[in-house]
Amino acid sequence: MQNLLGQGKRLRYLCQDETRLGLKTETGRVITARGVKPIVSVQWPREAFWLYGVVEPLRGWHFCQEYPHLDSENFQKFLDALSQELGDDMALMQMDQASAHQALGLSWPENLIPIF
Repeated sequence: MQNLLGQGKRLRYLCQDETRLGLKTETGRVITARGVKPIVSVQWPREAFWLYGVVEPLRGWHFCQEYPHLDSENFQKFLDALSQELGDDMALMQMDQASAHQALGLSWPENLIPIF
């Protein structure tokens, strides 16, 4: 595949996904009298971040970045960073059909080809 695109360029196949990581308050049962709403203290504030990443299954190469939310603005930043990381290589990037991935405002870099 190296010679398909010219000198030193490769066509790469990437799989992309993102996940939310963080803390979540867990509540348990509280016994109260009939008709009285239970008051339960919060164990910790809900805090999370999103990890965006791609993996190249054939080589095991991976690239990931941390963002505060899952949205098209952060996904655009991820695409731009990934495009720079790939350099002159072209990549087919397989992903799910999340709305952030299909936003009309996205500007796809020339070296990334989306596959849904």
